[in-house]
Amino acid sequence: MNELDLIRLWQKSRQQIIIAQLAPTFLLITTAGLVDQVRAAGQMTTWAVIGILLASGILGALAEFTAANEAQAVAKDIAKLKSKSALAKSIITTAPWMHVVKYLTPAIFVGIFVALFIALVR
Repeated sequence: MNELDLIRLWQKSRQQIIIAQLAPTFLLITTAGLVDQVRAAGQMTTWAVIGILLASGILGALAEFTAANEAQAVAKDIAKLKSKSALAKSIITTAPWMHVVKYLTPAIFVGIFVALFIALVR
């Protein structure tokens, strides 16, 4: 692949990461604002909301992890090219930060999920 093709793949992976964060983030924010209403709706609703949060979070984390992993692979391929544009060099420099997406972001989700879980079932 040439540099332009690899840069496009990098950008596609970055876009997938952003999109994968939207649903879980929206659900966490919405749930945080509606804890009292969810609890008032009953135990079945509470457990349904917990299941939705968990499923969305797991799928979002998997999508983010795989997209970040692919982005890092693209950066390795870019690094092997003989001549590199400034953008390609920037991608190579930025690629290690994808570890944040792969590990820290899911850890933060777990912390927020646990806090909401406790708030919903207390």
